[in-house]
Amino acid sequence: MKRRNLVVALALGMLCAHAPSYGAEPQIVKIGFVGPLTGPVARVGKDLQNGAQLAVDEANAKHPMIGGKPVKYVLDVQDDQADPRIAIQVAQKLVDDGVVGVIGHYNSGCSIPASAVYHTANVAMITPGSTNPALTAQGFANVFRTMGHDGVGGVIAGEFAVQQLKAKRIGIIDDRTAFGQGLADAFEKGAKQANGNVVDREFTNDKAVDLRAILTSLKQKNVDLIFFGGLDEQGAMLVKQMRSLGMPAQLFGAGALKSNAFLQIAGNAGEGTRDLEPGPALDKLPSAQEFGKRYKARFNQDVELYAPFAYDAALAMIQAIQDADSLDRAKIVAAFPKVNVTGVTGKIAFDPHGDLIKPPYTLFEVQQGQWKSQRTVGGGGV
Repeated sequence: MKRRNLVVALALGMLCAHAPSYGAEPQIVKIGFVGPLTGPVARVGKDLQNGAQLAVDEANAKHPMIGGKPVKYVLDVQDDQADPRIAIQVAQKLVDDGVVGVIGHYNSGCSIPASAVYHTANVAMITPGSTNPALTAQGFANVFRTMGHDGVGGVIAGEFAVQQLKAKRIGIIDDRTAFGQGLADAFEKGAKQANGNVVDREFTNDKAVDLRAILTSLKQKNVDLIFFGGLDEQGAMLVKQMRSLGMPAQLFGAGALKSNAFLQIAGNAGEGTRDLEPGPALDKLPSAQEFGKRYKARFNQDVELYAPFAYDAALAMIQAIQDADSLDRAKIVAAFPKVNVTGVTGKIAFDPHGDLIKPPYTLFEVQQGQWKSQRTVGGGGV
């Protein structure tokens, strides 16, 4: 009997050793989040942070396990101030903090240099906002994004301006950031591919507030459409100054004009402005409408701009960690290319470069003081 009892005890001991530790204190797993939390686009950074936080909260509510042991995900939040130099510094801080992956950055000018830091440390990075094609063209196996890049979207916008908006004389302005200039380059390429007539291209900087000299030059060239490669608040000032100069030209953007801030600053001058945004028509998606309700319940405010893309970035990151069943950075990076989840913005799956497969783009127009989706091009999932 004693021998039998010993065998039973050993068997029970082995079962306990391999059983999930449901009662154990969960291990803290740090996921980095970095974006512009101070400065001119701080509201966008906070919106992104909130989107990622909501995904983390919902994941933790499911009591996740890694390697048979309970874990709790927490965001290690850093502010890059939309400054490439600071982006490199906070990227290194996140690596030193021991994060298993990073959600960020927002600005392409920050994501591109920071990606080299993450690459060296073999840390997975997924951006919910950086759309410059150069980011994933570097060939880093650890870099991904949750929206289509400007090499596709900018070209689509250029072709659309000529073929659908019937623009005859096009002027282009960009803010000389990695995002704005890259987007304007792609737009110009698309417009010329469609045999469009680009009569002038001007540039400013992302801090400028008086654009009337540039606009006066474009007015003298009788442009009927101005494409702006830059962010929403500056775009709003641009359209107000266009109207003050009596310019009837349309303002067209791709990927950064559609926001509440644009509407508030532009006022009536913004009517008729168009923007081709990465992603589906979220205002018509039941999943996005439901997300908006959960977001407001959690943060007591409406979605500003890119929160759904940050939510999906966090969703993909957590899925990669779960699929790797490990907190080893290299294993998480290796699991990322196989991620295939349905998020708020649609199917999240990646091509060999880390870009979304078949990303959609949606045309929005300001009508009666509100952004209204007009049509979606591309997409289709995998």
